[in-house]
Amino acid sequence: MKNTGIFPYSRNSSILALIAMLLFSAYSFAFQPKAEDYVEYRGEVVNSSNGRGIASAFLALNNSNISTITNEDGKFSLKVPEDLVEATVTISVLGFQSKTLPLTYFKPQDTRIELEETVEELSEISLYQATDAKLLVKEMLTKKDENYFNDESLMTSFYRETIKKGWSDVSLSEAVLKIYKTPYNSAKKDLVSIYKARKSTDYDKLDTVAMKLKGGPFNTLYLDMMKYTEYVLRPGMLESYEFSFDDPTKINDRYTYVVDFREIDHSDPWYFGKLFIDAETSTLVKADYSLNVDDRSKAQEMFVKKKPNGSKVYPVELNYEVDYAQNNGKWRYAYGKAEMEYVVNWKRKIFNSRYKINSEMVVTDLENYAGEDFRQTESLIRPNIVMVDDVSGFYDTNFWGSNNIIEPDKSIQNAIDKIKRNFEDER
Repeated sequence: MKNTGIFPYSRNSSILALIAMLLFSAYSFAFQPKAEDYVEYRGEVVNSSNGRGIASAFLALNNSNISTITNEDGKFSLKVPEDLVEATVTISVLGFQSKTLPLTYFKPQDTRIELEETVEELSEISLYQATDAKLLVKEMLTKKDENYFNDESLMTSFYRETIKKGWSDVSLSEAVLKIYKTPYNSAKKDLVSIYKARKSTDYDKLDTVAMKLKGGPFNTLYLDMMKYTEYVLRPGMLESYEFSFDDPTKINDRYTYVVDFREIDHSDPWYFGKLFIDAETSTLVKADYSLNVDDRSKAQEMFVKKKPNGSKVYPVELNYEVDYAQNNGKWRYAYGKAEMEYVVNWKRKIFNSRYKINSEMVVTDLENYAGEDFRQTESLIRPNIVMVDDVSGFYDTNFWGSNNIIEPDKSIQNAIDKIKRNFEDER
């Protein structure tokens, strides 16, 4: 049996089921301090050479577990307790030099942070003497217990899920999740608890077909390659892939090897991408990879469980990203992103429909877990859950106030505002 990278599959099971009704959503959990207990800072992170926004830049409040990440346009929202006025914030992203700024630099609105591209020749990386990419990946896997969290922890994370039909935004779900993160040296699965969801969907733009995505937040949580090695970095993968070195780089001012990997067997959809491995510790700190689905029949067999009569449904692009953060010398999951594009062909229609489904999760807080059995103290969602609509969160103005979130794209926000007005008109 081969694995998809999110869930294991066989010819009788799949990650995604496509049916004639759309059920997309997300859930949330949040510890919410009073509004006066924190200060919100907004702004953007840009490339110093051209002023363009930098997506997926991490902003971490030093000596704390508070962090956030920029959206596609480089926008961010960072919320900090009032008593941390003397703190500093480190901004980092692949390909740019990290920067640390005092919190006093940040403003409630229009904070502008410029990062310079990394142009340094990384000759020092030769000090680590890695000459065989396959052996480096092997060392990375064998050092998992040494490099990653082996304590139980409780994560607060922000989850976001969007659907586009063509260029139109038709659905947005957002959630704050409470995640019981099991140790990396344990075979136990992570657990996810929910509190509340908010979602808005323009069903008029969805034709009569829609997508049912099993897993919701688990689709991004299971991208944690070092925790769930059975999906991509599975036993035997060293013989299943070709490995080669790309140009090295720097991440958070640390020298990093870049290893290209490519699955050898192309009889089914196959993986390819890049592993970013810390040169000094052989730790996987980032991965960008994709699943080749050029074989439409095999891709449909893998991902499509049901579809409306008179239609053909298949994926055309599947891209994934996972990033890790370091706490007290140990690494843990920090960010996951899945981008999926599907085509729906109807027999009696000239033009097909294209749906882009993006889901993101970023960890905003982390603490050691010393509580009772998490299963008994929280209401959990199952990995194969089918989410349901919950639009009430859009009317709860205080719900998101105390949590760092990924700022919505402007086009997404415009779509939400339009849908909100429609709901209000119906009341």
